[in-house]
Amino acid sequence: MKIRPLNDWVLIRPEPDEGKSLGGIVIPDSAKEKPTRGVVLAVGRGHYEEQRDKKGDPTGEKKFVETEVKTGNKILFRRFGVDEFKADGEELVMVREADILGTL
Repeated sequence: MKIRPLNDWVLIRPEPDEGKSLGGIVIPDSAKEKPTRGVVLAVGRGHYEEQRDKKGDPTGEKKFVETEVKTGNKILFRRFGVDEFKADGEELVMVREADILGTL
């Protein structure tokens, strides 16, 4: 299955959790946090942003903002606000570019 994100959505393959804490304690599946690292598989083209004047009022003009992350980037993303799904038996995640914290 080939997935092509729209607008500023980013398709991510989350990195698997190791299952141990830093102290070596094994963490059960029910207590594990969702992964916050992953690899970008596909990105949308970008989105339109409404322009504002110095007072913060909308001007009625829109500007196209391209997506900054690229396919293959390793990233950090927020745990909440993600859309999780399975495709071809693989767990994948889609997030908005605004929910990406940075690249590694």
